[in-house]
Amino acid sequence: MIPLYRKQFNEVFSENKYQQYFNYINELYPNTLDFRIAETPLFLTAAFKAQLLEVGEYVCSQITRPDFISNTGKSLQNTKITPNEKGLPECIVMDFAIANNDQNEIAPALIELQGFPSLFAFEVLQDEAIRNCYTIPENVTPYLNGYTKEKYLHHLSTIIKGELGEHTILLELFPNQQKTRIDFYCTNDYLDVPIVCVTELVKKGKDLFYERNGIFIKIDRIYNRVVADELKKQSDEIKEKAAILYDDLNVSWVTHPNHFFRISKYLLPLLQHDYIPKTQFVDQIQSIPNNLEKYILKPLFSFAGQGVIIDIQAADFASITDPENWILQEKVSYAPCIATPDGYAKAEIRLFYFWDKPTQKYIATLNLTRLSKGKMIGVNYNQTATWVGGTIAYFENI
Repeated sequence: MIPLYRKQFNEVFSENKYQQYFNYINELYPNTLDFRIAETPLFLTAAFKAQLLEVGEYVCSQITRPDFISNTGKSLQNTKITPNEKGLPECIVMDFAIANNDQNEIAPALIELQGFPSLFAFEVLQDEAIRNCYTIPENVTPYLNGYTKEKYLHHLSTIIKGELGEHTILLELFPNQQKTRIDFYCTNDYLDVPIVCVTELVKKGKDLFYERNGIFIKIDRIYNRVVADELKKQSDEIKEKAAILYDDLNVSWVTHPNHFFRISKYLLPLLQHDYIPKTQFVDQIQSIPNNLEKYILKPLFSFAGQGVIIDIQAADFASITDPENWILQEKVSYAPCIATPDGYAKAEIRLFYFWDKPTQKYIATLNLTRLSKGKMIGVNYNQTATWVGGTIAYFENI
């Protein structure tokens, strides 16, 4: 934390400014903010940024190892596999808690990662809205590694649409009903990527199409926002329609559906770092720990915190019918470190990593941040509190 910037922000904060901030976004995209945005951004030191990037670089080095595909093959054993998986995903996200470590020092703790897109476009708008309505110090930025809005959007466009500018769609299941729909609209406005529902897809041979104004448009590339877990909950009619996604198609993916499973909680037990809580596959646990209060149980492939067991009982292990699809993770002690008018908030930071073709490496580009005062961080778990919700972190530039 940067105490001076927190003090300055809190002293001049007003509900009117927060309303202006909300209205800035809502006037551009009326009634699409289906999650709470927090009253404040985060201000983080260059030293903390360096810690985040250190562990992020370690994780990326493990993903780019030659044996990564073979090491993560079992992640696909209980799911329907989509053909034509090629290489590694163009984008990865990593979630870090701002935590107290064993020495009671504030440090990052990697709690989750995904080979799946996030609110890549909305965070550009959120930065603009915050700067428009609040006074933000000049020497901070939400971008990383020298990125600016212009450089970021150019790289994002290349990631989503490909270097050849192939006709790309943003594919989602009922996109206009999703909590994250504002990001879809931002993606369309910033990058001219049409939004298509799974139910609109038409297959002709090995080609995919969608219809607009009576014209069938061929799809070359899919910016995939469909969460496999959501598809499982749909009616048989919708599942049958979505089944074409598992066919051998003449399309490229960003990211490929298989990457969601490979780069996820599944990878955590394979990682070892001071900033990564120790994690085990439940089916590989030889004896249940006595101090269960220090652990958390997570289903491998759930989304948005669904199914997580925070206060574990020994009986919970017996109730798990597919232990190979669960992990036992050391519980992270979130640091209540953000001073607000009604108590301290905790925070979680998601870093966006894009594949950088010239260097053949992943590079951190931007972030989103979530504040909480409850047991869970996600915006679904803090509906009645204030100074919680989605925001962005500003990193000190020195």
